[in-house]
Amino acid sequence: MSGKAVFDLFVIGGGINGCGIARDAAGRGYSVALAEMNDFASGTSSGATKLIHGGLRYLEHYEFRLVRESLMERETLWAMAPHIIWPLRFVLPYHKGGIRPAWMIRLGLFLYDHLGGRKLLPPTAVLDMRSDPAAKPLKSLFTKAFEYSDGWVDDARMVVLNARDAADKGALIMPRTKVVSAKRENGFWLIDTVDAVSGKTASYKARMLVNAAGPWVDHVIRGVFGRNEAHNVRLVQGSHIVVKKKFDGERAYFFQNPDNRIIFAIPYERDFTLIGTTDRDYKGDPKDVKISDEEVRYLCGAASEYFSEPVRPEDIVWSYSAVRPLYDDGASKAQEATRDYVLKVDAAEGAPLLNVFGGKLTTYRRLAEHALEKIGEAIGAKRSSWTARSRLPGGDFSVVGYKDQVKSLRHSYPFIETRHAERLVRCYGTNAAVILGNAAVAGDLGRHFGGSLYEIEIRWLMEKEWARTAEDVLWRRTKQGLFLTADEAARLEDYMAGIRRAAYAKQGNRN
Repeated sequence: MSGKAVFDLFVIGGGINGCGIARDAAGRGYSVALAEMNDFASGTSSGATKLIHGGLRYLEHYEFRLVRESLMERETLWAMAPHIIWPLRFVLPYHKGGIRPAWMIRLGLFLYDHLGGRKLLPPTAVLDMRSDPAAKPLKSLFTKAFEYSDGWVDDARMVVLNARDAADKGALIMPRTKVVSAKRENGFWLIDTVDAVSGKTASYKARMLVNAAGPWVDHVIRGVFGRNEAHNVRLVQGSHIVVKKKFDGERAYFFQNPDNRIIFAIPYERDFTLIGTTDRDYKGDPKDVKISDEEVRYLCGAASEYFSEPVRPEDIVWSYSAVRPLYDDGASKAQEATRDYVLKVDAAEGAPLLNVFGGKLTTYRRLAEHALEKIGEAIGAKRSSWTARSRLPGGDFSVVGYKDQVKSLRHSYPFIETRHAERLVRCYGTNAAVILGNAAVAGDLGRHFGGSLYEIEIRWLMEKEWARTAEDVLWRRTKQGLFLTADEAARLEDYMAGIRRAAYAKQGNRN
């Protein structure tokens, strides 16, 4: 496509904020293009603790507006995507002389229960740890615990489903496409891009530009727009470790540390426990972020203060790290920097620009709504807000209907093992049956790559969800990387490379 096409909106960044804004805008009738320089959710949006939560600890920093908005969003997002979002109960162990007194915890949880219009999520409870099963994996010094509700989300899938829905509503979605320049001319933005795979260049024209590049938002301002100075975000590194399952049951744990920081221990992909996160300032390039030895020691030590069986570095089966682009409010400590988002419109030179700073998974939909308010003011409003009662692809079933969906899939495809069916519904919801299509026997699923990954699913991910590499599939579209060997992952990469070569050859023949 050349500069002849004029979009209402051009979005830079394929994380949760960029894809959320693109989806909301496309659904209101704007013409939208989005460019992401890598794969969707390849940065911050797949490196979170994967919670849909109000942010209990944010109350200590008086972030009441953010907490209220986050709490209200929990059940809205759950209804939008009951396949990739589900309720989770958190156990907060307490003992006398702990970091925070009982009255403070009770007050915080009272506010948590009543600030955000909770309807379906169960309220806070007090547990007797002398008899409750939640005490089993913990040290014996805890005689009481508080239990409260939040939610779990498959973060990377939430991003790609927003991108998919935006595309279904007419948006031009371009992963692995880097914006190399953007300049204002005659009341429009002229945007030049380069395809990171083929090297092909293209130009686009837009009435308004949205910079939702996450950790790279200041890089875009400096490099793409040519500004000399841009210091709007504070980069904070958060790292997580995954170990073999430390406890049974579906409840998670909220651990308070002597340094006033907290970590979570969460059931992960059935066979594992996710432990995180850290909070420390980061000065390097966001693409180079990785967990440090210091963070490994910190997470292992903090978890070992609570678990009767210590967590050791050698127990780690996987780790991941990401940089959170927090709005720089001058907070003295990384864990105290605001998690709220800031939207700034620059219309001084004609064609407007919206820069997006901060934000988090839980508030992405509301951030997008607020962004669309500013977009409407800048280039003219179209349809009204619509996402609060919408469904993400595959999410068109009841919030309490997951088990029924699994049962229905097993009934239609009895050769699918229960655990496989459960994963397919968790990933794809009602689209699991669309993926399986006319399959009548196990052989119809095609080549088996390991874990519960079959050819039929890989082709769907490549055709419908822009997956290109084995990493895209194993660590973002699914989490099957935890279950495949290195040789199996290499065979999957070879298979996907073959599909890409065949597609290029076919395209070359057409041209």
